[in-house]
Amino acid sequence: MKILVTGSAGFIGSALTINLLNRGDEVIGIDNHNDYYDPKLKEMRLSRHINHSNYNHIRMNIEDNSAVVKLFKKYKFDGVVNLAAQAGVRYSIENPQAYINTNIVGFGNILEGCRHNNVDHLVYASSSSVYGSNTNMPFSVHDNVDHPLSLYAASKKANELMAHTYSHLYNIPTTGLRFFTVYGPWGRPDMALFKFTKAILQGEKIQVFNYGKHRRDFTYIDDIVEGIIRVLDKPAQPNSKWNGDRPDPGSSNVPWRVYNIGNNSPIDLLDYIVAIEETLGVKARKDFLPMQPGDVPYTYADVEDLIKDFEYQPSFNLKQGVKNFVLWFKEFHNL
Repeated sequence: MKILVTGSAGFIGSALTINLLNRGDEVIGIDNHNDYYDPKLKEMRLSRHINHSNYNHIRMNIEDNSAVVKLFKKYKFDGVVNLAAQAGVRYSIENPQAYINTNIVGFGNILEGCRHNNVDHLVYASSSSVYGSNTNMPFSVHDNVDHPLSLYAASKKANELMAHTYSHLYNIPTTGLRFFTVYGPWGRPDMALFKFTKAILQGEKIQVFNYGKHRRDFTYIDDIVEGIIRVLDKPAQPNSKWNGDRPDPGSSNVPWRVYNIGNNSPIDLLDYIVAIEETLGVKARKDFLPMQPGDVPYTYADVEDLIKDFEYQPSFNLKQGVKNFVLWFKEFHNL
């Protein structure tokens, strides 16, 4: 297939691109290489696949409508995986406009590109953050998610609604994937694993929010990529049993679906830190702090639908995943 991957120099986008190329797909990757975190890391990720004969890389913003129109018209994609987004819950409190520009306006441009160019399937990144104030565990796509706690979460919920509208009006198959705390080699520096590892190795205190009472459904990057590819290959179908009198939030009578993609096994934050300590052979010094605005105390993915529809089964346990990251981190920084 000829596939567009947006955010192809990002953590998930780069890993996905490599896997698609390895199986023989042609990939056109776009990324704006912004400075939300060190662009050098993005360049290093990109260096792993930029010279592949089936890969083309374009530096552009998805909020640039004219550029997106030209891109879709030129390449005529079979499938699109939209991973380009302004990430981060806390950053959305400081810079809300960045989320509106990329996550709302930019995603609208991607939808329009799919609409006018007969794309077979759009897969896009949603987030576990959409569950917001929900407390019923595990989080299920069949539960209502109308109470987000950050603009980042609201923008991801908006993506799901926008996608549904295009699936309804133009019969475009769209599938949203709610990612649960992705980690692993080449990860984002603003994520806990990166921050903790760096601080511990430098002998600095790590900031432990909510006094260490967080629980997270940590999901290894390889499991995430495996899930994306399985979903991409099987375009969303209407749910023939969907009933407007009792509407199911996770499906529709049009070709639109959302799925959780997580490890289905939440871990206490303090146990996560222990796994890092054991791998490094160093004890962390901790600074216990209250919960930050926009954050949620627990995440726990119900992935039953993903297992049933795609035979998806996460395979990486936490200790192995953390070890893989630490080994990469040391090598990357010549430690």
